[in-house]
Amino acid sequence: MPSAAALKKIRPIQLIAVIFFTVSGGPYGLEPLLSYAGDHGALVILLLTPLLWDVPAIFTVMELNSMMPITGGYYKWVKYALGTRWGFYEGWWTWLYTFVDLAIYPVLFVQYASFFFPVLLQYQVPVCLLIIWASAGLNILGIVPVGKVSLFLSAAVLAPVIILIVLAIYHHGGSLSVPAPSLKGVTFPSFGMTLYTVMWNCLGWDNITTYAEEVEKPVRSYMVSMIIAFVLVMVVYVFITWVAQQSGINHEVLTNDGFPALGVLIGGHWLGIAIAAGGMSSTLGIYSAVLLSVSRVPQVMSDDHLLPAGLNKLHRKFRTPYISIIVCSLVVSLMILWSFADLLIIDVTVYGAGLSLEYIALVKLRKTQPDKARPFRIPLSTTGLCLVLLLPFIVYAVALSGALSSTPEALKAAAFAITALLSAELVWRIILINKPHLKKG
Repeated sequence: MPSAAALKKIRPIQLIAVIFFTVSGGPYGLEPLLSYAGDHGALVILLLTPLLWDVPAIFTVMELNSMMPITGGYYKWVKYALGTRWGFYEGWWTWLYTFVDLAIYPVLFVQYASFFFPVLLQYQVPVCLLIIWASAGLNILGIVPVGKVSLFLSAAVLAPVIILIVLAIYHHGGSLSVPAPSLKGVTFPSFGMTLYTVMWNCLGWDNITTYAEEVEKPVRSYMVSMIIAFVLVMVVYVFITWVAQQSGINHEVLTNDGFPALGVLIGGHWLGIAIAAGGMSSTLGIYSAVLLSVSRVPQVMSDDHLLPAGLNKLHRKFRTPYISIIVCSLVVSLMILWSFADLLIIDVTVYGAGLSLEYIALVKLRKTQPDKARPFRIPLSTTGLCLVLLLPFIVYAVALSGALSSTPEALKAAAFAITALLSAELVWRIILINKPHLKKG
């Protein structure tokens, strides 16, 4: 029998912290925004993109999760609505994108830690591996320890950011004037990379549902926690961008040295230290939260015989999918040398494809099962829903087009992402050779 501790469920306050880290983890990673969009374009894109990209995703997740709050989340929704083949696509694409996503954070940790110890840049690989496997150990202990650690790290992330914002407002005599919004001078490739930057800093709302059965009162808890987390994320992003604009910091310096350089400019070296520590906390929190979500997907896909047996094996004491966690950690360990810009493009492109299947699943279930219980229902007709869901598709297409017309490196990353998407069909065909009965699914 599992211990009583292993059967505990995460509470809403902890869920908010886990969602915050799964989706954002603070403003760290937003630094290139001003380089791409300039002072006049940054805020308008930062405000509009989440409305078109995140809000439809949030409401889609809330409705589908209210219908099916089960382990596996989005994979189970797509499989239920569209069949086994598309369910496999959803799970496979999400697995691939999360490997890419996870590889970013240990590298960012080293970059922020180098503010204190520059020599760490020479030992990036062993430090990254230490983070990867420490997070694996924490996840094996269960969702409650991850939730508690996320709550602590949230305070470590937000406290120096709040101090930075308050000092900046004080220095400007309480004035919150902003540059006139304009996209003049922003080239199409730069616009595409701006979208990718904002989209990457706001994605993952569906990831938080893969452990729904481990959450107290999941339907209500998710609705409340997601709304609070979204507001928190946007407030932090808008104010930190405003501070960067008002400070006059060189955009390239901000991109290369990150928000610790902004902290030094606003408050001195002590604030730079606090911001760097917050960046380290952010990357640790994000990594653990995202690993928590992705490890449940291969578990349920293994239950459905779409991935090798063993990935669904649970730890005897903690009842966590420890084999899946270990496999995910092994793959991420091999991917930590990629560049940030390339990983960002691959990440958002593959994620967007999986999110598209969730939108299609939502519309399909509205048509085929209109009377199925939905504690939360988006207050739109099916036609209105389809029109609204066109918005994230448009943002996705523009961002991808911008990347394809950008630098050769960005083009290679986009091509790799498209290849990764196409790999789902190849793997599906291999599965059918051994399990031909799945053709009926």
